[in-house]
Order: sequence, then C-alpha cells, then structure tokens
Amino acid sequence: MSSALTPRRELWLLITLAGIQFTNILDFMIMMPLGPALTALFRISDAQFGWLVSAYTLAAGASGLAASTYIDRFDRKRLLMVLYGLFALSTLACGLAPTYGSLMVVRIAAGIFGGVLSALSQTIVGDVVPYERRGRAMGVVMTSFSLSTVAGVPLGLFLAAHFGWHLPFILIAVLSLVLMVFAQLSMPSLKEHLAAQAHTSSWGRIRDVVVDRNHQRAFVFSALLMFAGFTVIPYITIYMQANVGLRADQVPYIYLCGGVATLLSARIVGRLADGWGKFKTFRVMAAVVLVPMLAITQLGPVAMVWVLLVSTLFFVCMSGRMIPGMAMLTSAANPALRGTFMTLNSAVQSGAMGLAALVGGYIIDRDAAGLVENYGWAAVVGGCASVLTIVVGSRLQLHPSAEPGPK
Repeated sequence: MSSALTPRRELWLLITLAGIQFTNILDFMIMMPLGPALTALFRISDAQFGWLVSAYTLAAGASGLAASTYIDRFDRKRLLMVLYGLFALSTLACGLAPTYGSLMVVRIAAGIFGGVLSALSQTIVGDVVPYERRGRAMGVVMTSFSLSTVAGVPLGLFLAAHFGWHLPFILIAVLSLVLMVFAQLSMPSLKEHLAAQAHTSSWGRIRDVVVDRNHQRAFVFSALLMFAGFTVIPYITIYMQANVGLRADQVPYIYLCGGVATLLSARIVGRLADGWGKFKTFRVMAAVVLVPMLAITQLGPVAMVWVLLVSTLFFVCMSGRMIPGMAMLTSAANPALRGTFMTLNSAVQSGAMGLAALVGGYIIDRDAAGLVENYGWAAVVGGCASVLTIVVGSRLQLHPSAEPGPK
C-alpha cells in the first residue's frame, strides 16, 4: 500500500514524523544521562535506576501488544494525534513527579503512549514511501535520534543542572504540544488501509502476523537489534563519571559530539542502504559496532579527546545499524498487515530494550570505592546479540516479493 504524495508533501510528512520522534526519543533518552543525579537524589541503586529506565520500555511493549488490536482500525493521522496528546500529558506529569515511586508511575504512562507512537510513525513511512526510497526516508525520520542527542540531551542536562531535573520533561511536553499543532496542519489523512481491514477481525490480523515465518524471523531480528545496544547505553553516564572521572558538566559533550556525527552520517547511511543494499550495509555496521562497544566499557581516566572519539564512534555505528535495520523490518512486513506488524514489533523492541537495561543493571556492580565493575561483560553480551542480528537478518524476505531476500 502506498499513498501517492508529491515529493514536497512527502518531505514535509517525514519532517513532521521526525519532530514527533524527536520528542518521543528525547523523553526516553534524557533519563539515562540523569542517572547519577537521580540515584543520588532518590538514594537508589544502579539496578533500581535500571528499573526506572525499563519501566518506560516494558510499558511500551505491553501497550504495543494492546495497540495491535486496533491500530489498523483508525485513520493513521487521527490515532497519532490522540496518542501524541496523551504522551505530552504523561511527560508533563514526569516533570512534576516529587518521588521515585510517582516518577515510576508516570514513566510507565509515558511508555504506554510513546511506544505506540514509534510504531505508528514507522508504519506511516512504510505506507507512503516506496521501497526504493525507504532507506533514505528512514534516514530522515531517524535524524530525530541525532537531533535529540545534539540539541535535546545536552540542553536538557544543562537545564537540569541549573534549574532541576524536572524542567527538561516540562519543556518536552510544551514542545510536543507545539508539534501537535504543526502535525494537524501539515499531515494528510491516511485511511487507505481501512478498506483492506474492513472484513477482518483484530485477532485474525494478529494471528496472520504471528504465524508468518518471515514475521517470526523479523521479530527475533528486531529484539536482537535493540538488545545489542541497551545492555550498555543506559549506564554510559554513570560509568563515565565514576570510572573515567568526567565531571557532570562534561557529560553533555559526549551526546553533543555523538549527535552531530550521527546527524551527518544518518543521511549517508540511508543512501548507502538504498544504493548498495540494506542487508549489506547493515551487516557491515553490525560488525563494526563491536569495536567501540567494547572500547567504551574499558576506558579509564583518559583525556577528554579519547572519550569523545570512542563515544562518537559508538553512537555513529549504533545509528548506522538502526537505519538499514529498520528499513529491513518495514520491508519484511506483509504490506496488508504492516500496521499490526509494526505495532507488535514495537512491543518486541520495547521489551528487548527493557530486558537489556535490566540485564546490564544486574551485570554491573560497584566496588568499595564506588567504581563500576563488570561493564565490559555487559558489552560482551550486547556484542553477541549484534552478531546474531547478522545471522537472523540474512534470512529475512523483504517485500516487494520480487526480491528474493536481503540486499
């Protein structure tokens, strides 16, 4: 299924989706660099902080399972607006939370709506952008990750350091409300999928998605794709301050440099995926990422330039995996079932991220001096998952069906 849009209209749609994804990703990402501040403020352990990160992703996973029963029953635009509004309110509540327990509750609420938003955005890309341009389209939407690290995370950390950790969440909520107005004015109604689903039940579509062998392989690929990074990512800031010796005001530079680099590389990787082949590009990035993944967990007290070199390479390679990887996933879905597939896939990804954060939190430990131990083993576990994505990804059948397999 593909809605015919002019190139200009398609670009504006992708920019709108990137803006929505920006706030969604920033809401999730801002928690991780706030780790040292929150563990000290609420007097919680690293494992408890891991639960705070995982609460969002596990809630998003459960919400994705529920959304798979209704996502193909509504106009994509209308559903997006409702979910985005509820996400904004939940994020505002995060900024007003006074205790660890209340923050946990509203993080769960934000995850319920944010997780479905991600799946819905990816579904819209699959609906309106032809296969031959889907890598570049995914590169545009996924610049939201880069922008969130370039502008959002450093600015959020600055505001948190000077005005309290609550303010970044409040500002994300305000920005979300502004983007809602822009989305209402710029996004077309997307209803073409409704006719194909008029005579099928929600549970019937879920069954059709789940029993498909190619979909099963895609779900395994998707889970490994997310698990590979999130045994390491949530604890970067904690490790950098405890073991490498960075000050709190130096941490934003890690995200700033990593974000700028991925902002520049995302479009290049997207074009490479379309020209050279999505799986070939993914295979290279999934292998190369092992080097900075292991290196970032082994750093000791070194000069800032070395920290930035390793962390920037880590972010670039992680982003480089995701662009062709997500293009492969949207293309692995049966087009008639793409909405249901992507929603279930969102649940799979969220669950994998939550599980990975918990695994990483229980692998690492602190010694008597407060230094983080066993972080390298968390990277080894994530690296094994990255290798497995190459094996599973090689067996995916990508649509259109004329294509015999991964390219």
